Amino acid sequence: MTSIGILGAGHVGTNLADRLSAAGHHVTLGGRSPEDTAARTAGLAPRVTFADQHTTAHTTDIVINATPGDSSLERLTDLRTELAGKILVDVSNATRTDGDGLPGALCYPGSSLAEKLQAALPDTHVVKTLNTMLFMVMTAPEILATPPTAYLSGDDEHAKRTVTRLLGDLGWRPERIEDLGDITTSRATEAMILVVPHIMRRHGFKPFAVSLAR
Repeated sequence: MTSIGILGAGHVGTNLADRLSAAGHHVTLGGRSPEDTAARTAGLAPRVTFADQHTTAHTTDIVINATPGDSSLERLTDLRTELAGKILVDVSNATRTDGDGLPGALCYPGSSLAEKLQAALPDTHVVKTLNTMLFMVMTAPEILATPPTAYLSGDDEHAKRTVTRLLGDLGWRPERIEDLGDITTSRATEAMILVVPHIMRRHGFKPFAVSLAR
């Protein structure tokens, strides 16, 4: 199985760590304070290893960015050496926060966080996915009545095939994975976040995804 590092120990990171470790992968969850992260997520031990973010990026084969999108570029640029030659799976959305705490305007209008990361990390293969849904759907797409879509964007075909296999371990069926093309297509899926706060204000924090219907 694969060695996977997850940067960010919030709802998204811990949810992914739980499911990927249950699928048999060796998972390291990287937070700013490994001790605090381990104490806060005691249910994940002993299947998940806890480390700081530099160690997590350095010691694993595939790295998932689950850090807050508005600070991801700065954080991950500091890990350029550790991320060289690796696949970086970016599941974050870079937005400003509105007064009610929900996502607001895009940080990179006309571009995307994934594009910024790829430009800042030229020796890393960035793949954008899973950013068009609430975190619980990422690891359990079957909970929605209508099958959701997982979009893929990235420049490296081998990296996208590898990420597609990981999505399968999370419960995603091949026909529900939509490869949009190169990394510039991520600006389309990142812009989908703009609908999210309006849905949540009307319906609350219920599982949903922005999907393709055929």
